[in-house]
Amino acid sequence: MNKLYTIKIGILIFLAFLAASCEDYLSEIPDNRTEIDSPEKISELLVIAYPEANYMDFAETMSDNVSDKGNTLPTELNLANYRWEDIDIDDLDYRVGYWNACYKAIAQANQALASIEELGDLESLAPQKGEALLARAYSHFMLVNFWAKHYDPATAATDKGIPYVLQPEEVFIETYTRNTVQEVYDFIEADLVAGLKLVSNNYQEPKFHFTPEAGNAFASRFYLFKGDWENVIKHSSNVITNPQLQLRDYLGTYAELEYSQRTALYASDSDNANLLVVSANSLYSRIFASNNFGLSSEKANELFFTGNILGKAWAYDVFGGEGFNNLPKFAEFFRVTNVSAGIGNPYVGLVLFSTDELLLNRAEAYVMQNNYEAALEDINAFFSVRTEAYDSSTDVLVKQDLLDSYPVVVNEYTPFYSLDNDQTSFVKAIAELKRREFYHEGLRWFDVRRFDLAIAHNLIGGTDLLLEKGDNRRQLQIPNFAIERGLEKNPR
Repeated sequence: MNKLYTIKIGILIFLAFLAASCEDYLSEIPDNRTEIDSPEKISELLVIAYPEANYMDFAETMSDNVSDKGNTLPTELNLANYRWEDIDIDDLDYRVGYWNACYKAIAQANQALASIEELGDLESLAPQKGEALLARAYSHFMLVNFWAKHYDPATAATDKGIPYVLQPEEVFIETYTRNTVQEVYDFIEADLVAGLKLVSNNYQEPKFHFTPEAGNAFASRFYLFKGDWENVIKHSSNVITNPQLQLRDYLGTYAELEYSQRTALYASDSDNANLLVVSANSLYSRIFASNNFGLSSEKANELFFTGNILGKAWAYDVFGGEGFNNLPKFAEFFRVTNVSAGIGNPYVGLVLFSTDELLLNRAEAYVMQNNYEAALEDINAFFSVRTEAYDSSTDVLVKQDLLDSYPVVVNEYTPFYSLDNDQTSFVKAIAELKRREFYHEGLRWFDVRRFDLAIAHNLIGGTDLLLEKGDNRRQLQIPNFAIERGLEKNPR
């Protein structure tokens, strides 16, 4: 592992243990917090205002990115994710753990905001206030997009969302109710807009915090999900000015590295494509390649080995071979808690936002505005750095290329807004680019939800599993302990 990366992740983890910790948010919170009475303590508190858990394993496995390898006995969690089953297990890389981690992060952000207020809301604390607002919005955004229906303006005012928590917990057991999806999105937008006005790059390690660049990336995704195309373009363009120089350099830098060097670089602040990186308590680096329901040879051939629309090879390098196909993205840092016993906690760096996503978000927004010229400019820029032996004089896609390569399938892409045939082909093309770019990272699941894609999971020797359009299993079930505290269950 890159030594500098290891040190940086280690510092983040060490600082995390200096701040107050708590478990099972929306359950029981012991009132034994350290008094946060200085700017330094607020900054330390914000280190863990980001979820210290990993959603990528369960999100990826629920999507259509994976299939049955048929070569190992699947773990209970891997099988449950593949079957879209409700299993209430608080474990690393599973749903309940991520729910708890999000509300823990929200509690830290709320405590930071309360402490800033108690210190007089000083102008010097504006960047920390902005970071806290964005961090609070981000965790709620992830929660509502896993545990509630996707945003639809026609139904959001009545669709059940998740509790949006605005104050630090002050009692042993707090009682919450579910806000509507519309209320949650309104709260997120208020925090997002306010936070973006305040954040700065004045950090020793800015890639591990919400900066203006990371905040704009979050805004780009938020408005994409909401269908606000003008704001998607605005916030993406605030960051993306020269795509070929800002995207992840697979054709140059990565091509010269060995596997372990690639994993170390992928979630490092050394890669200019990364806008926000966090450290999560996770075993994902150990299991993502070996999961029985993962990147099978069949799926690898479909997504990576058959070449792209230009008739050339993708720049993505797949490692591991039969049963262990993977793209090198996750490097583990093991924090030893007992040297003599040899025990500790595994952590992995995760990229939450990158320039690669921003460019593709913008391309999709241009399509929805019928600005195909601008969309093609972004799409061609993307292909130029994701295609082996790319030739800028001949490898230029035109509108008809995408219409021919991504024909309309009736009732396939059905978001809450309407798509004409040309838009459908382009949106499908961009979604397929995202599918490959963010493989292993779980973002495909959000596209499954927002486009209401029907997907099938194969079972070797068994009957295929189907997730039809509108299936309620697209919304994760509220954890049992939260239901016991009064939260309404999701329908099944």
